[in-house]
Amino acid sequence: MNLFTDIRALVIDRLGAMAAEGLLPAGLELSNVAVEPPRDPAHGDMATNAAMVLAKPAGRKPREIAEALAPRLAADPRIAAAEVAGPGFLNLRLAPAVWQGVVGAALAEGRDFGRSRIGGGAKVNVEFVSANPTGPMHVAHARGAVVGDALSSLLGFAGWDVTREYYINDGGAQVDVLARSAYERYREAHGLNPEIAEGLYPGDYLIAVGEALKERFGNTLLDRPEAEWLDTVREVATGMMMAMIREDLAALGVHMDVYFSEKSLYGTGRIEAALARLQERGLIYEGVLEPPKGKLPEDWEPRVQTLFRSTAHGDDVDRPVKKSDGGWTYFAPDIAYHFDKIERGFDLLIDILGADHGGYVKRMKAAVAALSDGRVELDIKLVQLVKLWKNGQPFKMSKRAGTFVTLRDLIDEVGADVVRFVMLTRKNDAPLDFDFDRVLEQSRDNPVWYVQYAHARIASVLRKAAEAGQEVSDAALARADLALLDHPAELALMRRLADWPRQLEIAARAHEPHRVAGYLTELAADLHGHWNRGNDDPTLRFLQDDPATGAAKIALARAVAVVISAGLGILGVKPVEEMR
Repeated sequence: MNLFTDIRALVIDRLGAMAAEGLLPAGLELSNVAVEPPRDPAHGDMATNAAMVLAKPAGRKPREIAEALAPRLAADPRIAAAEVAGPGFLNLRLAPAVWQGVVGAALAEGRDFGRSRIGGGAKVNVEFVSANPTGPMHVAHARGAVVGDALSSLLGFAGWDVTREYYINDGGAQVDVLARSAYERYREAHGLNPEIAEGLYPGDYLIAVGEALKERFGNTLLDRPEAEWLDTVREVATGMMMAMIREDLAALGVHMDVYFSEKSLYGTGRIEAALARLQERGLIYEGVLEPPKGKLPEDWEPRVQTLFRSTAHGDDVDRPVKKSDGGWTYFAPDIAYHFDKIERGFDLLIDILGADHGGYVKRMKAAVAALSDGRVELDIKLVQLVKLWKNGQPFKMSKRAGTFVTLRDLIDEVGADVVRFVMLTRKNDAPLDFDFDRVLEQSRDNPVWYVQYAHARIASVLRKAAEAGQEVSDAALARADLALLDHPAELALMRRLADWPRQLEIAARAHEPHRVAGYLTELAADLHGHWNRGNDDPTLRFLQDDPATGAAKIALARAVAVVISAGLGILGVKPVEEMR
């Protein structure tokens, strides 16, 4: 049920009737006709821009169209009033029964209330985290993991066919550095002093890798040339790091559908195949790039390279795919990887990347557009950094990791639910402060607690009603006389519930799961405000002596809980029944 979609359908139907009557030209484009909440709630429940957007193509004044449309809308029993405002805006007030019906719909549909089909079953690949397999996940990875997982759930709820994917960066120089670092821990396991030179990974987490290498290979790798042990140590170390990363993700409630190895692109012809596709389109050539703007690096020199003509698809400059020495650039396997996604039949690709990948956006969008002939869209969401605070000070670094606070540190300190919700309180491209003191306090300044407390309060109402002998199943509450919910405060709460399906679709279309967290915070505020009003006005309390009145009010409370539970489910947060 989406009231805004339903009323928009009514508006479109009445415009069609006006066209049939000759009041509007036939065949008008109606896609820009919208029905939304008015900017000022005092103006009504909904507003439509129909007259404004149709005036020019119809050759009519907007107010004339609005005045003709208003009585046709008011004839529908759902519309209590249709009022023309200003030059031609049309404000609508809905009958109380419409809002009361939202409660019944929420109880009937349960956590599926608000579920949408706007995705139309299109296949979307959401790639996120994709951390180098060189150590445990840190806080920046945590935010990307939460954003990617919540976005995946949001898109699935809105009708897309979603695949969660992790790209294992195991084909670059960083895994060789990992192997060398692990080898020093292997030497340490044999009682030798590890030589953690500058550039190696110093974290204690590699001690376990060294012990595993000793157990598996004994001393056979000691004092051997690097060429003889590098591949072996790299494979073991990478495997153990990925096992650690999977465990970290599971602790956060994130489970991937696909783990794709960068290494699988090398020596298999897949990079060559992707570049051949671009070659067929005349987008690969040999050339010399213009010098970079600003001060030139000392080692820069003009040289012939194999280039991708990315400027043909919106990039600022063409990009090298092969170096002058014949080796691939970092960009080449990225092109091949996205070509693989296209070949797997995805209609939409979403990459969740760190903020330091800003220069990557245009070139990768250009590559996907070229490889798919513009059929496949690539949306790249950049995730800004997280700053940790405790006792008013920056949070200390992790000794175990060596250089950063790990995801496990965060989860152990506050719990996965808190981590997930807080990471979604701001848009992905906005910096985020994670204050340990704030997220653990019980106040409205803590958004996690505030939303959870609203759900727990409703759960307490249901328990008390059941103890009093009242039937509180959703089926029983759906049979309540919802017409008894006629107080302005109750109608306002129902209006907020009715906005859930609309907000969900907006969030899904924009690929912005933080909107769900924002909506839940507003809904919780409405619930707490209504609860507090009941302290002054007993007739607004959810528990009533009269069974019929009590059933209706408990139904309203339960509908709020249904939406909170559904929204938290999308965010990957468990609703609580009691607050300690």
